[in-house]
Amino acid sequence: MAKKDYVQICADIIKTCGGESNIANVTHCMTRLRIQLHDETKLNKDEAKKIPGILNLIVQSGEYQFVIGQDVPALFAEFKKRDGIKTGGEVPDSNAVKQDGKAGRGNVFAGIMAFIGGTFSPVIPVLIAGGLTGAVLTLLTTLFGVSPEDGAYKIFYAVNQAAFYSLPVFIGFSAANKLKSNGYLGAFLGAILLYSTINNAEALDFFGIKVAQIAYNSTVFPVILGVLFMSVIYKYLQKIIPVYLRTIFVPLITMLVTVPVTLIVLGPLGNLAGTWLADGVLTVYRVAPAIAVMIIGITTPLMVFFGMNNATYPVVFLLIAEIGSDPLICTGMAPANVAVGGACLAAALIAKNAESRSIATGAGITALCGITEPGVYGVLFVKKYPLLGAMIGGGLGGLIAGLFGMTQYVVSTPGFISIPAYINPDGTGKNLIVSLVVMVTAVTVSFVITLVLGKRAEKKAGAN
Repeated sequence: MAKKDYVQICADIIKTCGGESNIANVTHCMTRLRIQLHDETKLNKDEAKKIPGILNLIVQSGEYQFVIGQDVPALFAEFKKRDGIKTGGEVPDSNAVKQDGKAGRGNVFAGIMAFIGGTFSPVIPVLIAGGLTGAVLTLLTTLFGVSPEDGAYKIFYAVNQAAFYSLPVFIGFSAANKLKSNGYLGAFLGAILLYSTINNAEALDFFGIKVAQIAYNSTVFPVILGVLFMSVIYKYLQKIIPVYLRTIFVPLITMLVTVPVTLIVLGPLGNLAGTWLADGVLTVYRVAPAIAVMIIGITTPLMVFFGMNNATYPVVFLLIAEIGSDPLICTGMAPANVAVGGACLAAALIAKNAESRSIATGAGITALCGITEPGVYGVLFVKKYPLLGAMIGGGLGGLIAGLFGMTQYVVSTPGFISIPAYINPDGTGKNLIVSLVVMVTAVTVSFVITLVLGKRAEKKAGAN
């Protein structure tokens, strides 16, 4: 694959965005460079999509996301070198991106999905590291005879448990940043919910008002609702309190108001919503497990394209908290992701020019590891026939996974790179074998179908 010129790509993006002065903020996730603009009318979208190294440009909730691939940190580093561009952090309210004033159910739903996805996306590296450490512990105990009393086990166990026990802290920080509020106060709220006198506390009251007993370390919705409320209070106080008093009184009053409201009202509501959601998802899965997982396998590339895949993480956490594993979301995404890889590799084999072959090959390898954005944006929705191949391969893999009860025991990016996530903690190998069969089948089917459809499409194009 040709080496990317990140300096040139950075310069080209800045030019199409209307110059450095028009860029309000630049951040990135696992595969996308995320840019907020002062004046969105200055962005030349057509030229932006033509920049070499840019797979696509996605506009979501006032944010312009340049799809790069897993090498996006290298491009982000070039933006950090520019003194005139703010990287990371929050955009001041005065510079906030203009939002489309149109209302409607579609826009509301898209906004909710974008908020949830944008909240969880920055936390994914922590979840993967913590989740796969759990798989490492299983390998240490089943294959190498390491005792839970050993110091090494205790250290790795701490890595695994801290990632998920402290999840409300990470989510609080990320959600507050997404809302352009104070991320550290969001993390503070998460830490308060986890404190020993509050988390799962019995017979707790606030001036005579009963506080519900909730295990906040296994929930995500209470802290999200709390941060939503906190951000409203925080921004209001920022407006009405004089500048010279803000440093002291804004954070103090914000937390003194937010914490009781969260514990008495929002926490129970969030916990109830999470319980209903988990029960609903489990009911659908138990009625028709094969069909449910197959649907996830078919639709995952579409969810990735519309930026909805990260919004499924709350369901994953609910399932793991409820039954100890995820037999639906990550299980369905595993064959879907590797099927994207198979389709991309087939497209690379058919490609007539070196650039298309290079893009498809790189995207295919990345997708086999579980990261599909480069493949979805750079290959599947460009050629169309690889999309059909990936959806069929992912759907068939999902069907087999549902029929044989495949499940994922820890949170990780579904794909071959996360194979340890499918090892049953009890040491049995059935689930691992089923997982390998499911993913190999998905790759093979998607590769063959894409190859057949692609050759037919190329032959038809040549005839014309």
